[in-house]
Formats: sequence, structure tokens, C-alpha cells
Amino acid sequence: MSKAKKGASKKPGKKNKNKKKDVLEGLPPLNLNAAGIDVGNAEHTVAVPPGRDPQPVRTFGSFTADLHRMGQWLVTCGVDTVVMQATGVYWVGLYQILEMYGLEVKVVNARYTKTLPGRKTDVQECQWLQKLHTFGLLNNSFLPNEETRVLRTYLRQRENLVAAAGTCMQHIQKALTEMNVQLANVISDLSGVTGMAILRAMVGGERNPQRLAELKNERIQASRQEIARSLEGNWREELLFVVEQSLQMYDTYHQKIVACDGRIEAHLKSMDAKVDVVAQPIPEPRRVKWPRKHQPQYDLRGELYRVTGVDMTQTDGLDVGTVQTVISEVGVDMTPWKTEHHFSSWLGLSPDNRISGGKVLKRGTRKVVNRAATALRLAAWSLLRSQSALGANFRRLRARLGAPKAITAMAHKLARLIYRMLKYGKEYVDKGMAYYEEKYRQQQLKWLTKQAAALNLQLVPATGVVR
Repeated sequence: MSKAKKGASKKPGKKNKNKKKDVLEGLPPLNLNAAGIDVGNAEHTVAVPPGRDPQPVRTFGSFTADLHRMGQWLVTCGVDTVVMQATGVYWVGLYQILEMYGLEVKVVNARYTKTLPGRKTDVQECQWLQKLHTFGLLNNSFLPNEETRVLRTYLRQRENLVAAAGTCMQHIQKALTEMNVQLANVISDLSGVTGMAILRAMVGGERNPQRLAELKNERIQASRQEIARSLEGNWREELLFVVEQSLQMYDTYHQKIVACDGRIEAHLKSMDAKVDVVAQPIPEPRRVKWPRKHQPQYDLRGELYRVTGVDMTQTDGLDVGTVQTVISEVGVDMTPWKTEHHFSSWLGLSPDNRISGGKVLKRGTRKVVNRAATALRLAAWSLLRSQSALGANFRRLRARLGAPKAITAMAHKLARLIYRMLKYGKEYVDKGMAYYEEKYRQQQLKWLTKQAAALNLQLVPATGVVR
């Protein structure tokens, strides 16, 4: 039979069974005036609803004038809301300009759409985003307010400067080791008072180990004889040049850190206060700690208390650095999260078990890169030797679950405490390690009593000490 006869044998009007069915068919549209944008480095592709323009898909450049043309075109097409993926930092400038035109801009996680089939080109991708947003299937990502974003930018720049200063000290230590100057083996911190004094004298031309050892601070445990023996090395000019330049860069970074602290302090003072520090002065600290390296010289604890309305440093494990990091990442308004569990889940500190058929296939937390979560994990580890209820809880979790899981569990608890303090303005009250131990003992007794009753047994208190 010929191909023509084969084609004629088909019944007219018969539907093609291989045609794929639209997964969105039958869903009610929620955002009728929605647009989708595929964000790129050099250009952005935009799709508006069909019928709004003879060319419903257009491509715009990434220059500021091009972004303004895009905003004007979207307003002309009657668009009210726009959705885009969080692609690097390319979306930031576009987000700010579209907001100027009164558009509701939503930034979504690319993880929610990248695994779907099809849409291999930019044009198809923006059309798919526009379609998903029309039916309300995309969740908006959290974006802090403007003043929080400014604080976050300053603080992240400060962290970069501190990391760069630490890199300079690593270069200095490497050069000293190549000269067989084993100063790092007798002094724990080369950037301390004694280490910096010896390095500056060394760069200034001093080579006598005995004279360099006389710069020892009284807090250094090593003797002057030990320091002098560690300073006997081969003074190579090229390595001394590396030490000199690295030390100059270290001083430069410290000057930039001080300038950055000035900007952070000024911005904190410009933020709205939640408490009158004159009528309600900040409480005295529960514990006195040694000042951390690169710690700001201004009253950071007082400024955080004025902005948040609660002194979160009263909680064991939370110092001013941790609190500042959390505030710069999430802000002081907890309304974007309905409950403390939503907040801890957003941080990636809640369990995210994979369950199928009633069986747990995989346990663990979501892979989230969040600076606030990292700071809370470091704060949880600092509770290892804390003589408080939180410290006792962490040690018990560490003995039962292991260190990695215990750190995540305690960071989750600290996140819930921060949520309560920021939302309700109540400080955490530590009832002490003895109270926690007694409460845990009562829980164990209650559990043992229940198990004994199930076995038709009865617990009898011991009258003497069993050895």
C-alpha cells in the first residue's frame, strides 16, 4: 500500500494520542496581568500575556536605559506583577528599576523550575515563567527591606576585609617558616601584641634574637629564651620583602575595617529605635568576655539593643558578632515567617526527610547557603563549655547524636529563640544548668515509670548508695 493510501485511511477528526497534555490545563488563573523575565548578564528576555502587544516576547539589553525601556513597555502592556529568577546578582539592578515603575516584582528560586522539561531557549523560559506566575505556582523569595540590605552590604564588605587581613598573616607566617623562624610555635597568634611588635621590629631592620625577644608581652607564657631560640633563622632578603609588603597590606586592611565600622555605626544610628535607651537602659551583661579580634570599637551591643528592642546577647552563645550577622541577613521584622518553625526551615536548620510509602528514605536538612545559619552553628558550638541550660542541652545532644547533628539541633533552637525575642520583645531567661539537669531527670523518671507500668512492674527508690 502506498503512503498516500495510508494517509487516506486515517479517519478525519481523529485525535493524535501522542500529543502531550498541558499540565496547567484546568487551573484557574490568579495573576492575569503577569509577566516573566529570563535574566541574563548582557540581555533580558521578557514575555507578557498574549494579546497585549503584537510582539509579546521582547529582548532588552542590560544597560540602565534599556531597563527603563523595559519598565515603560511593561506598564504600557498593563502588567501589574513580574517574576524573575535569582540569577547571580544580575537581577538586582533590574529589580530596583522595575519597582520604580510601581510593578510588583517577585524573585523566585531557580531550583523550583530548572528540573521541568522543555524551555531550552531564553524565549521559552520567560514564557514558561509568565505562565507559572499567571496560575500562582511560584513562591516569592524573601528579600529584606532597604535599610537591612544596606547594613548587610556593609557587614559583608567588613567580613571580606577581615578575611583578606587573615590572608596577609598567612603569607607572613609562610615566609617566616621558609626562613626557619619558628615564632608561630611559641606564640599562638602572630597578629597579637607581641607578634606584631616583633614583626615591625624585624621589618625595621632588627635581627638580634635577644632584642626581639625583649618585646615579649607579660601575657605570653613562653619565656624570652624560648622566643629568642625561635627567632634564629636565615634572614633572606626576598622573604623579608614579602613580610614587609604583607604587613603593609595588613595595616591597610585594618584601616579599611575601621572606615567600614564607621559606616556601620552611622547606619545603625539612622535605623528606627524600638526602645528608648534613656527610659529603658541596656541591662548589664551576664558575663564579661575578652574582646574578640577585629571587634568594633563603638558600642555595638547598645546599638543592637536600641534597634531590636531586646538584648539578645543575654542568651548564652549569642555574642554581638552573631547577633549583628543575623540582623543584617533577616532584619528585625519577623512577619515574613508565620511561625518559628517556618523561620528555622528557611534557614535550613529544620529536618527535611524524604518519605515514601511511610518509609524514611533520607534524613537531613536542606542544602542552604545562609550566613545567618552559619553564624548560628558557630554560636551553637561555643556552648560546649557553657555552664548554662543551653550548654547542658548541647552536651547531652552531642553525646547522644554526635557533634554535627548536635550543632544543627542547637542552632535550630537558637533560631527559634531569636524569632521569639524579635517578634515578642521578650529576653531569654536562663534558668541554669541545675534546673535543666533536674528537668531532664524528671523526664527520665516519667519515662521509666511508664515503661515499668507497661511491663506490670513498679519503680522503687533506692535507700542506699550502690557502689
